[in-house]
Amino acid sequence: MPPKQQTQFRSEALEGELKKLHGLVAGVKAAVIVNMDGLLVAAYPPEDEEDPYANPAGGPQVAAMSATLFGLAEKTFGRLKQGTLERLLMEAEEGTMVIYPAGRAAVVVLVSKDAHMGHVLYATKQAAIEVTRILGG
Repeated sequence: MPPKQQTQFRSEALEGELKKLHGLVAGVKAAVIVNMDGLLVAAYPPEDEEDPYANPAGGPQVAAMSATLFGLAEKTFGRLKQGTLERLLMEAEEGTMVIYPAGRAAVVVLVSKDAHMGHVLYATKQAAIEVTRILGG
């Protein structure tokens, strides 16, 4: 199989995981996968040039900031000798952002304030496990 087709299949599988997460959990506004260099790997809903607010977390700046936040949290917990970071959860007035590690990447989910966090955390963790598998570790 040529590398282009394999890469295309991988990106479709990653977007499919985000779409599944979006459908399973009420209140999910957006979901993205970012690599640890801050590059956007996949987004759902996909980027829409005509409606940049369709996925508020889907921009390259948000991907870079999410990776930076996650990296800082990892370093902080490492310095504090608290072990490996399991997830990063940030709450704001209008919503919550959850970031789970997924191998060489991270799954970032933006949810509404009224979302059931137990469902969000469970489904996002499962998505991160699958993303890790798709990315090969």
